[in-house]
Amino acid sequence: MDAELNGYLDAWRSATGDVTTLLRELTPQEWELPTDLPGWNVRYVAGHLAHLESDLAGFPQEQVEVPEADHVKGLMDQFTEAGPIARANWTTAAIIEEFERAVTTRDQALQSDPPDPDAIAGGFAALVGWSWRTLLSNRALDVWMHDQDIRRAVNRPDGLQGPGAAHTAAVCARSWPYVVGKRAGAPSGTTAVLEVVGPQARTLAAHVGEDGRARPVDPAAGSGSSAVPEVVVRLDFEDWIALSGGRRSPDATGARIEGDQALGAAILAGMTITP
Repeated sequence: MDAELNGYLDAWRSATGDVTTLLRELTPQEWELPTDLPGWNVRYVAGHLAHLESDLAGFPQEQVEVPEADHVKGLMDQFTEAGPIARANWTTAAIIEEFERAVTTRDQALQSDPPDPDAIAGGFAALVGWSWRTLLSNRALDVWMHDQDIRRAVNRPDGLQGPGAAHTAAVCARSWPYVVGKRAGAPSGTTAVLEVVGPQARTLAAHVGEDGRARPVDPAAGSGSSAVPEVVVRLDFEDWIALSGGRRSPDATGARIEGDQALGAAILAGMTITP
């Protein structure tokens, strides 16, 4: 199998194994606790995970009516909501069993017939034109992010050091120049630094060129005539991921800004990269 895809699969296997173990440990009361996602409790998140893996495994899906809601804005949102709704009356054991069976089926299929990384994937991924490279990267990230949603809801922190966490951190790190240049609109000549502390610690820097595009640079080297960045944003790993995933607002984090306060605030406001 392609080495890049194999890395994504390793992260996905780790994340699916972790969340399965977690779900089996939860009490009935914990399944009903709210998460950071609007309108989604732990059961809803688990139903969503089972739905997506089941769809990708080729299992038949129940057709349901999706009610209107503020966060349901298009066909993909309707598809996302349909899975948990279809499983609303399932036992928790049935949700876990479907998830495990779908993951096993998918893993075996991918191992026996490795896909072309650039070919369009099947299931719901075909609806949005995702390649296998995009799909497998996104599945590893999505499963790990939802594992963390559940862990925050039930106050069982863990999983910040494994392959799923490392993969998610790498994906979020690649978005730093986009956040600085496009989302925050930093002017030409600006260098912005992100310092992440704790698990998956790293320092990222982006410099905005004369063409208005931000590009990654060596944080230690500086850019232009000065090695001092215009702004430094400091976050711990959990806050960084929660912001990147749209789970928290900047005010709900321990973010610190050094330098240009307005630019730092604009960067924090534009950090969400996942739906």
